[in-house]
Amino acid sequence: MFQATGSAPGSSGYVNVTDLKGGKVGFGAEDNDGKLDATYVKSVAEFPYNISVLQISQVLNSDEAEAPTPGPSGLNLTAIMAKQGCKAFADLLIATGAHTTFEENLDGGLTVFCPTDAVVNDFMPKYKNLTEAHKVSLLLYHGTPVYQSLQTLKSSNGVMNTLATDGASKYDFTVQNDGEIVTLKTKATTAKITGTLKDEEPLVIYKINKVLLPIELFKPEVETEAPAPAPTPHKRKTKKDKDEAEADAPVDDSEDQTADNENGVGRISGGHLIWTVLSSCMGIFFI
Repeated sequence: MFQATGSAPGSSGYVNVTDLKGGKVGFGAEDNDGKLDATYVKSVAEFPYNISVLQISQVLNSDEAEAPTPGPSGLNLTAIMAKQGCKAFADLLIATGAHTTFEENLDGGLTVFCPTDAVVNDFMPKYKNLTEAHKVSLLLYHGTPVYQSLQTLKSSNGVMNTLATDGASKYDFTVQNDGEIVTLKTKATTAKITGTLKDEEPLVIYKINKVLLPIELFKPEVETEAPAPAPTPHKRKTKKDKDEAEADAPVDDSEDQTADNENGVGRISGGHLIWTVLSSCMGIFFI
C-alpha cells in the first residue's frame, strides 16, 4: 500500500517474500539489503482473487516509510513469571539460556504459555531425560513470536508456529476454543489456558495446566481403558455334590402312578373274570 501511494521512492514500497527451508516463509522490506525481518505465522482471512490477510511474526521496518519503532519495553520476563506462580519455568529458562531468545522477541511481540510450578515439578523426571538441545527446544515451544491477546485466541482457531520452529522441525501446535475455554493442542497432549499473568502489549503471559509436549520429542498420549473383569471360575463338582443334588431333586412319581394304574387294571380284569364264571355256574345250576 505504501508503494501504491506514490510516496515510496523507487521500489522501496515493495515487500520481499521468500520461501525458506522447512516450509517457512520470510518477509522483509525491499530496501532492507535482503534481510528478512519477519516470518509467516498463519492465515487470518482469505477472499479468493481479492484479498488475503496474513499474520507475520513482527512489523516490517523501512527507513523510507519512517515507521515508528517501539523503544525497549523494560519488561523483565522471568521476574514476572517468578512472582506469579511460574518460578520453576522461569528458572529453567535461565538455566538453559533460553530466556535470551524470549527477550530478543519481546519488543516485536511475544506470547508465552507458562506451566505453573506444580505442573513443572511433576514433569521434571521426564525433563531430566532430555538432551540439552531438546530441553531448549521444549522451552522455546512455549512461546510464539507475536502478541496474541486472549480475545484474539478466543476468536481464532488454527496452527501456530513457536519460537522453536526451525527448518524441518515444525514445533507447532493448534489453538482451539470452545466458548470461554482456550485449548492448545499438540499431537502429544492438550493443555488449557487457566489464567493471565501479564497482558501489556507487546507481551502477554498465560498460565496453562500442562507442559506443552511437541510431537518431535514425545509420543502421543494413549488413553488406557479399564481392564474387563475376569470371568468367575467354575467350581468342579465332586461326587458328594452330585449325590446331594440327586437327593435334593424332586421325586418323579410318574412311574409309580403308571404301576398303580396297571395293577388297578389287572384287579378289575380279574374280578370281572371271576364274576363271569360264577354267573355261568349259577345259570347251569338253575337249569
